[in-house]
Amino acid sequence: MGKKIKEKKNRYKGTLKLYVSWPLILSLFLAVSAAAIIYVDTTAGLLAIATLVIYLIIALVIRFYNRKNITNDMVNFATSFGQVQKGLLKGLALPYALLDEGGRFVWCNREFQTLIGKDSPFGRSITSYVPELTKDRLPKDGEDVQFEFSVGGRDFKADIRCTSLDEMAHESLIINDPGFSGSIITLFLFDETEVNELKRINTEQTIVSGYIYMDNYDEAMENVEEVRRSLLVALIDRKIKKYFSDYDAVVKNTERDKYFVTMKKVFFDRLVENRFDILEDVKTVKVGNEMSVTLSMGFGLNTGSLSQDTAYARSAIDLALGRGGDQAVVKTQDKTTYYGGKSMQMEKNTRVKARVKAQALREIIEQKERVFCMGHQITDIDTFGAAVGIYRVTKQLDKKCHIVINEVTQSIKPFMDACSKEQDFDPDMFVTNAEALQLADSDRSVMVVVDTNKPSITECPELLRRIRTIVVLDHHRIGTETIENATLSYIEPFASSACEMVAEILQYITDNIRIRSVEADSLYAGIMIDTNNFMTKAGVRTFEAAAFLRRSGADITRVRKLFRNDIDSFKARAEVVRKAEIFREKYALSICDGNGLISPTIVGSQAANELLNINSVKASFVLTEFQNRIYISARSIDEINVQIIMERLGGGGHMNIAGAQLTDISPENAKLKLKDIIETMEKEGAII
Repeated sequence: MGKKIKEKKNRYKGTLKLYVSWPLILSLFLAVSAAAIIYVDTTAGLLAIATLVIYLIIALVIRFYNRKNITNDMVNFATSFGQVQKGLLKGLALPYALLDEGGRFVWCNREFQTLIGKDSPFGRSITSYVPELTKDRLPKDGEDVQFEFSVGGRDFKADIRCTSLDEMAHESLIINDPGFSGSIITLFLFDETEVNELKRINTEQTIVSGYIYMDNYDEAMENVEEVRRSLLVALIDRKIKKYFSDYDAVVKNTERDKYFVTMKKVFFDRLVENRFDILEDVKTVKVGNEMSVTLSMGFGLNTGSLSQDTAYARSAIDLALGRGGDQAVVKTQDKTTYYGGKSMQMEKNTRVKARVKAQALREIIEQKERVFCMGHQITDIDTFGAAVGIYRVTKQLDKKCHIVINEVTQSIKPFMDACSKEQDFDPDMFVTNAEALQLADSDRSVMVVVDTNKPSITECPELLRRIRTIVVLDHHRIGTETIENATLSYIEPFASSACEMVAEILQYITDNIRIRSVEADSLYAGIMIDTNNFMTKAGVRTFEAAAFLRRSGADITRVRKLFRNDIDSFKARAEVVRKAEIFREKYALSICDGNGLISPTIVGSQAANELLNINSVKASFVLTEFQNRIYISARSIDEINVQIIMERLGGGGHMNIAGAQLTDISPENAKLKLKDIIETMEKEGAII
């Protein structure tokens, strides 16, 4: 019964259907003819009808009697044709197999059997021969999947396709049988071993170019007796060239403290594996020099062009120097990677650069009608103080200046209130994003960015796109993201704060500049906060800048009063310290609950400073949730570079003061992520 039902379901298609149906079509024509004959002659018409009936009986008998035979003949033909196809696939030079929906073998050719070393794999799963090819990786109906794996020391690329049996039956040109169901998976294997080997050899032979600079050549030579200077230079030169000769590299002096190096990619990979240990090795050279010599290295690769590689290397060495030196930067088309950077950049005692930058800034401002100044989002006192200093520079040159601030935090509110009481300040001294965008003119305005060099975290990134002339004044190390095409860029990682840099500029912008006491207080406060009351990153020039501000009217007592916190903030900071977790015996981690606090990020940064007072703590991290973001404040004293840790989270900063912002994550998960990064970096040797 089931067989008969299935036969009724089968239907012929295409030309075969027309060929089988033509007797019935002819019967219609004969019926019309018989009707016409009856109309002319009744006797002849009856004879025609009789003939038509006999023809129909014979046609129907032949159709239904031969239907099964025709189907059998087609099946026999298809079987014979299938045997030919099977024979061709059996001898196909490519490994080929058919799998069912579960990944079990239905059929495979001789090449596939030779590859897996089995004569009869039928019914077994493909995963037993190719462990990487699990069932969840197999394609579904209509999907195509490409997959690479290795078997027996050879590399293969698998082309896997899934075809529905129902679709195959539907597309048949002869028989329409809806009884088909399920799907079948075809698997082609392409041997990629030789191609991959050639690719590997080609990659290994690729030339990598780079630059090597001595960071503190002049400063180191000042502390060495004149008769020993040539010896120090010779020892460092020999150590560098001996080190790179072990990697089959060519090193050429371009200047007395600069080198150009080329090497093959295969040896450069070994250099990366050793994490550029020459950076630490060169510091051991001592011939009476009190200051160790440090190196900066920049390499460019994988651009497909030697000239482009060299351009990338030049960009990488500039990035290494901008980040403070004592590190290697590897730049490719896809990413930039940093190695080293564990030591603090040496402070330069000369202020020639500050004088030159001040003069350049003056010339830029004098050519414009209006100046805009902004820093990073959630303005802190260092940003505010530096912006107020730029305001004074602009007013001294008789130009209009606007400071862009959107959100007034607890830390800057007392200083903003003090500025508002001064009659000498313009009513539109402080503006929001919307107001700044209305006032800005691309040709007649200049944008001064202070305390950051990352465009994405500035108060109004759109202003950077609208105003053509941009000046950057920052003390943070340069990261992968930086403001491009700045007309003037003054970035000094050794500076304690942006306020210190602006205080120096003020001394050179004009003669006998007069600073208001509230401006001096703001600048002095910015230095105090970023140096943790002159305990961190406070160099000679820091105290010189502070002395200049004191002479200009900064009052320490007044500043201290402005810094006092409310009781809730004080309790919250104490609670952060109480809940701190000591991780791996040297990292203090804690979460700050910002509920009910006016400026929770300020509390978080203050708590991070407090945690450094605990014995054995070498770095502290406080995570604060604020405005649907997680703000991480990272602090250290001298042994751990928290900047490179924060860079793994998309942030940055200094060696001992850094931060990062995370979105779409809870504080607890952010803490776990931070722990994972610390553990990974310790295993890599990136930190202690």
